[in-house]
Amino acid sequence: MAATIRDLAALAGVSPSTISRAFSRPEKVDETTRDRILALAEQIGYVPSRAARTLKTGRTGALGIVVPDLSNPFFSDIVRGVQHRARDVGYSVLLADSDEDPSTEVELVTTLARNVDALVLCSPRMSDTELAAAARLQPMVLVNRGSGTDAPGAVPPVTFDNAGGVRQAVEHLHGLGHRDIGFVSATGSSRSNADRRQAFHVATREHGLSGVEIGTFAPTVDGGASAADVTMRSGVSAVLVSNDVMAVGLLARLVRQGVDVPGEISVVGFDDIVMAGLITPALTSVAIPLRHAGAVAVDRLHAHLSGEAPQGPPLDIPTSLVVRESTGPRPHAGA
Repeated sequence: MAATIRDLAALAGVSPSTISRAFSRPEKVDETTRDRILALAEQIGYVPSRAARTLKTGRTGALGIVVPDLSNPFFSDIVRGVQHRARDVGYSVLLADSDEDPSTEVELVTTLARNVDALVLCSPRMSDTELAAAARLQPMVLVNRGSGTDAPGAVPPVTFDNAGGVRQAVEHLHGLGHRDIGFVSATGSSRSNADRRQAFHVATREHGLSGVEIGTFAPTVDGGASAADVTMRSGVSAVLVSNDVMAVGLLARLVRQGVDVPGEISVVGFDDIVMAGLITPALTSVAIPLRHAGAVAVDRLHAHLSGEAPQGPPLDIPTSLVVRESTGPRPHAGA
């Protein structure tokens, strides 16, 4: 017969309610007591019943997270941050991938909302109206999108200082002597791409530089590769790419074609995924603390569900430029 909560309580010398809190609200139980309960639970094979807890509290003990593309390391790193922090505070995580499709995203959110206590939406592609409707289904926090959160169930979002990151990249290239700088955009309804594109034009104007629109391409390695030829024909001496996945594809194609990077053209990415430091030449990129963002999103939802702390304003997480080998002085800058 499976061990019950009363069996574990008797063995640990605490009440069944303390056992329940140790699993559902671990922060409410003394650390020594909690560790002893968990050790004894493992010893006797006790597993808390989620179904029973749901019937009693109306809570599932689960969070849902929806991402546009799990194959993109940008989103997988946020997911890791969510999973690790959720485990720390006693939640399981249900994950869904919308494949960059806003209508699929709406369907996934609607389905997940029936089975979780709250939702994390990463860079959602749906409209502000759809987001407001989604926020009425369950408490919800957005990561990397700051609008569409005025509904009662919305939690202040976790965003990134995209404009600050772009400004750092443009200032870096300006300092290297570049005067004509391109920007490669991603297709789709990504709000961060739009923010980065706008910030690029603001920053280049502020420095008296020529900001050149290279074009819009799929937010993939292949999309970046497709942008490489257009970039070289544009006459720019440096290019900022909307995300690192695309930048990796662009850089790899340039190298295969025998283009000297950064001798002939400098390349800057955005997000600083692991791959950025592994390719040759290593990619200069704007770094974002993605796992930290995932953890902060969970903390905000946990506080909201617990009703223990004010949420505070939207959080704009700082970005920072990581300079590597893909950027250098403008060709013939001294001529």
